[in-house]
Amino acid sequence: MARYLSRRDIDWPLLLITLLICAVGVLQIFSATRDTIWQDAWWKQILYVFLGLFLMWVIMVVDYHTLLHHVPLMYILSVLALAGTYAVGKTVFGSRRWIPLAGGFHLQVSEFVKLVIILLVARYLTELKKDELEIKEMLKLAGLVVIPTALVLKQPDLGTSLTYLAVLVVGAFLAGLRWKYIAAIGIVTVLVLPITYSFLKPYQKARLVSFMDPERDPQGTGYQLIQSQIAVGAGGMFGKGPLKGTQTQLRFLPVPHTDFIFSAFSEEHGFVGVIMVLSLFFIMIMRIVQNAQTAPDRAGMYICMGVAALLLFHMLVNVGMVVGRMPVTGIPLPFMSAGGSNLWSNFLALGLVNNVRLRRFVN
Repeated sequence: MARYLSRRDIDWPLLLITLLICAVGVLQIFSATRDTIWQDAWWKQILYVFLGLFLMWVIMVVDYHTLLHHVPLMYILSVLALAGTYAVGKTVFGSRRWIPLAGGFHLQVSEFVKLVIILLVARYLTELKKDELEIKEMLKLAGLVVIPTALVLKQPDLGTSLTYLAVLVVGAFLAGLRWKYIAAIGIVTVLVLPITYSFLKPYQKARLVSFMDPERDPQGTGYQLIQSQIAVGAGGMFGKGPLKGTQTQLRFLPVPHTDFIFSAFSEEHGFVGVIMVLSLFFIMIMRIVQNAQTAPDRAGMYICMGVAALLLFHMLVNVGMVVGRMPVTGIPLPFMSAGGSNLWSNFLALGLVNNVRLRRFVN
């Protein structure tokens, strides 16, 4: 089927917006890591972007119906890969999430499982062929999603595990889950939160406490959040300028090129720069939603909306985190934060969106 596809049918505006965000990310990574042990992160990020574009093209030319057909196999392999991370994974900052590769690179398996979750939800809901999703069917789908979620949570990686649930919730809502079931699920969730809290790691509990009152431990668990808020506020209207952010350049802001890159960007580019970047993210999400609306079938719609839910969740949680409106969960900002695995999974997700888009024009 790939020979009938045309490059002109690719969503070029979506790709252009994505590359603009990537360019902003590379420039901010360069600024945030200058004269540090991570000063080569910016050119590595450029290599990651080019490889991401290649991966996006690869997944575009494979019909998404073929991918949906192989979901059971991909799901099994994903669960085995997540379990295997415990055996061969490398522990960094107290979490065993990365599998070491040649050349000093590391692969985070849980990032790519996001794509499998999107395809799993799309296939399951499409095969139901109903206008309403019953609670029994919802529980079956939730059971499938909970298995990889639990494995990722065990690493521990609360942030990534929550992204799986975000895709599940949006898919169930689009499938017509009744409001009474949504209310019941919400009530049960609130009731089990205290139980869930008891299973969190000590540092995760500390993050939740520091989110509520960062001044309680300003030199410890509350340090990241306090410094992040200072950086965001210091940016003012137009920012201090590239390479001139005091919180960033004087190293008060921890890891300013990964999870807290938005803090560093806010300090150096101010409110105006923040509005411009958030506008790009908004247009990106809307382009994906538009592709969902014009998808050739329900499966394509679920795939596009799953990608939209994933990227929107990442953006909202990361931005909310750096301004103190959400707990610090270690969720990177899509296409801006330094790192290969998250960037590649995001480009693959956009490849799925273009995959669906291209099939609109195939007879």
